[in-house]
Amino acid sequence: MRAVVVTQPGSAELAVIPDPSPGPSEVVVRVSSCGLCGTDMHILGGELPSVPYPLIPGHELTGVVVEAGKDVLFPAVGQRVAVDPNTPCGACHYCRIGRGNLCEHYTAVGVTRNGGFAEYVAVPAARCHVLPEGLSEAAAGLVEPLSCAVHGLSRLPRRPGEHYLVYGAGTMGLMMAALVGNAGAASVSVVDPNVRRLELARRMGADATAANADELGREHGFEVVIDATGVIAAIEDGLGRVRKGGTFLQFGVADPARRATFSPFMVYNREIDIIGSMAVHNGFQPAVEILAGGLDLDPLVSDVLPLENFDDAVTLFRAGAGQKIHLAPQADDPRTAAIRSASATVADAAS
Repeated sequence: MRAVVVTQPGSAELAVIPDPSPGPSEVVVRVSSCGLCGTDMHILGGELPSVPYPLIPGHELTGVVVEAGKDVLFPAVGQRVAVDPNTPCGACHYCRIGRGNLCEHYTAVGVTRNGGFAEYVAVPAARCHVLPEGLSEAAAGLVEPLSCAVHGLSRLPRRPGEHYLVYGAGTMGLMMAALVGNAGAASVSVVDPNVRRLELARRMGADATAANADELGREHGFEVVIDATGVIAAIEDGLGRVRKGGTFLQFGVADPARRATFSPFMVYNREIDIIGSMAVHNGFQPAVEILAGGLDLDPLVSDVLPLENFDDAVTLFRAGAGQKIHLAPQADDPRTAAIRSASATVADAAS
């Protein structure tokens, strides 16, 4: 099969390697879509200490089960699934207190074991979620990131009638904006220096958008501020936008080596709650149900590229061009030409 292999930090190549075989409790999935994510950029940059190289990245994957191990009862061969990439050990302290996303010995498809930027991938059968009929290919490929947003929402107080500010109009920021908008927010504002992304934020229902939060003019700040960027400057600015008694959610993934500066007195004096949201925790099936229930996130998928264009996808991602980029590993997938050609998108990014 063909697969994108990160051989070492900073180096990726398209390789032909043997097809995977399932272990006793695994299935092999024929990958139809796998989203490119900030975590993949950290893997490519050598910033995550848990990553073994060489590695096939890609953890936002969906496809069809084509082979099952001898102990697998579910899912069945032929079923279309989305894959929860995270596998808690089940035995450590955090797993035993019900916090599996904080597992001390977790493994993850596309992070600690080979992932979905390949034509086929072997995954634990227990981490597969069967998708309902009629769910679009774009939506199927968005289940994993939406499940992260569902967990982020679960960490918030969710008091009706509050005003929210989201930093970042990328995929994760707009998913968070959509979720809180449906959960009783009085208003949702989105900040991003990329004005092209702000246009999509408005089309998807944001009440206000701005390149800088100063333009929003809320004198007393926002009850809830969410950082979906991981950018230190945005985090530092966002902490100062939380009104007294409000909440700041660190949702974006920052470089582990970076540090933010803030005023502990401000946190004390304003009684600000600072909380984090780490990956997926009991959010996968709810994400499937939300998408099946009609939440339309398809506009977030701006580019579908073949594996051969992995470098182009990385260029687009780093340039902030478009929104969610999906790789379609199957060579005959018609979607790779249906949205925009790789050459056109890379040219757009360069301009």
